[in-house]
Amino acid sequence: MELAAVFPDPPPPDLARTLDLGGFRWKAVGSTEAAAANEPAAGWGGAVVSCDQDPEGAWALCRSLRKRDTPVTPLLVLVSGSQLADLELRNDLFDDFCLTPFHPVEVEARLKHLFWRGGGGVRPELVEYSGLALNLETYQASIEGRPLDLTYMEYELLKFLAQNPGKVFTREILLSRVWGYEYYGGARTVDVHIRRLRAKLGEEQANLIQTVRSVGYRFGQSRWGT
Repeated sequence: MELAAVFPDPPPPDLARTLDLGGFRWKAVGSTEAAAANEPAAGWGGAVVSCDQDPEGAWALCRSLRKRDTPVTPLLVLVSGSQLADLELRNDLFDDFCLTPFHPVEVEARLKHLFWRGGGGVRPELVEYSGLALNLETYQASIEGRPLDLTYMEYELLKFLAQNPGKVFTREILLSRVWGYEYYGGARTVDVHIRRLRAKLGEEQANLIQTVRSVGYRFGQSRWGT
């Protein structure tokens, strides 16, 4: 995926987190001059412009990116409800918009749609299941758009399970496949990590990891829907 310009600099933390979790390549710019100075040799692959903090600077950047020999596209703007009336007067300066405060899932979905529609986006390697999203490039995870704070081994265990939905694995197999060796602490290590994962997934999604009595664990539903 090509590098996208993001305004302002620094961007709002929730926007930066959403872009990182979605696997987008981006660089923050604080002005039209900064966008010109930091533009990659191949040109900006798109832009995300938040208009909340500095509306005048935000629209000036949009105008600069679009009024050039090769207009920057796609361009997504983030606006507050009070700024909606301004959009009709500036509809040539952006491709899509999203209201703030935004939901991370909506921004990510709109950006992916814009990039793929324009042929400039490459889908990051993701594992997705029932609201869970694991970005295999950035080692980040979210559930229903909410970032999950996972340790490395929690992430590896969740990734392995999510890549094999419906299959039942014994604790010994999980130790072998995820930890990769005879881990000190034995099968109890798996139980501890499963318990932590369920707590971090939250009450509504904890049942994504099911206990199969006297056998082990299964992620999601079995192929027979049991």
